[in-house]
Amino acid sequence: MTPLSITTQPVASPHAHGGNSVGRTMLRVQFALVPATLYGFWLYGWPSFFLWLLTILSCLGFEALSLKLAGNARVRRTLFDGSAVLTGWLLAMTLPPWAPWWVAVVGGFIAIVIGKQVFGGVGQNVFNPAMVARVALLVSFPLPLTLWVLPEPMATAVPPDFITGLRIFLTSLPVPDAMTSATLLGHTKTELARGTDLLHALGNAPALSWVGLRAGSFGESAALLLLAGGLYLLLTRVITWHAPLGVFLGVALPAALAHGIDPARFLAPEAHLLSGALVLGAFFIATDYVTSPNTATGQLIFGLGVGFLTWVIRSFGGYPEGMAFAVLLMNALTPVIDRFVKPRVLGRDRKGRPLDIPENA
Repeated sequence: MTPLSITTQPVASPHAHGGNSVGRTMLRVQFALVPATLYGFWLYGWPSFFLWLLTILSCLGFEALSLKLAGNARVRRTLFDGSAVLTGWLLAMTLPPWAPWWVAVVGGFIAIVIGKQVFGGVGQNVFNPAMVARVALLVSFPLPLTLWVLPEPMATAVPPDFITGLRIFLTSLPVPDAMTSATLLGHTKTELARGTDLLHALGNAPALSWVGLRAGSFGESAALLLLAGGLYLLLTRVITWHAPLGVFLGVALPAALAHGIDPARFLAPEAHLLSGALVLGAFFIATDYVTSPNTATGQLIFGLGVGFLTWVIRSFGGYPEGMAFAVLLMNALTPVIDRFVKPRVLGRDRKGRPLDIPENA
C-alpha cells in the first residue's frame, strides 16, 4: 500500500467501541430496580403488581403504535431496546400503589407519545418522559394521584388476594379509610396550612422508614433498596456520582439551614432525604443520559438544581412533593448548562486556546 492510497481511501475514525448499547444500559437500570420493585409488591399486594404491569404494557403499546404511524422500519428492534419498558417501570414506581387501571394507560400515553415520540423518539426527548407523565397526571387527576394506602405486607391476612386485587384495580373500588394514610410531606403541608407548627404536628405524623414501612408511591419508599440499586449503577459505571450527590446536597444543605433557623416551620434534612421520591429521583431519574448535561461539572450543577428546587417546592409550593417538577425545570435548563459548561477539547485549555506543547515533548 502506497502513502497515496492511505490518504485517498476513506478510513474509519480512530475510535474504539466499548461494547455498550442502549439495550444493555436499560437492562442494567432495570436490574437495579428489581429489589425495590419486588419489595413494593410485597408491601402493597396484587393491585401494585397489576399497576406496574399495565403501565409497562401501555408504554410498549404506545411505542409500537407511534413507530408504526411514523413509518419506522425497525419497529421490533426499537421496541425492545428497553427504553419504553424502563419509562413505564419508572412511571409505575412514582404512582400510588393502588391507582386505578386508567391511570396506567393514560400515563403510558403521555410518557411515550407526548414526552418522547413527538420529539423524535429515544435520545431526542428534551424532558424525562416518566416525569412528564407523572406531573401531567398529578395536575389533571389530583385525587387518585394523592390517595395513599398503608403498607400491608403480603405475609399478613390484610392484603387482598389475586381476584380481589384485580377487582380493585379494574373497577376503581374506593379504598377503605382504615387502609389510607397521609405521607409525611402531605401531613406537614396540611398541618402548616391549618396554622399548626411542626413542633406539634410531628407528634402524630407518619414515621420515617429506611425500609419502606410508610405510605407513599409504589416504589419510592424502600430507600435502602433504592440506594443499593444506585450503588450498583455506580459500580458498573452506568451512572456517575455527580448528579446523585448534587441532588442530596441540594436538598440537605438548605433544609439544614432552614431547620436550624426555624424548626417549627421547616422539616429536618433527614425528613427530606427519606421522604418522597428523592432517592429514586437522585439515582434513576436525574441521571438520565438524554435529559441531563454532558459534562461531570454540568451534572453536578444539574443535581444541585434538582435538589434545591425540590426543597423549595416542598417548603413553599402548593404540592407536598416537588421532585418531578424540579426534574422537568432542570431538564429545560440542560441546554443552557451545556452551553456554559463544556468539556476541554484535546490540545486546548478550558478557554479553547491551543496548548503550548514543545515539539520534542
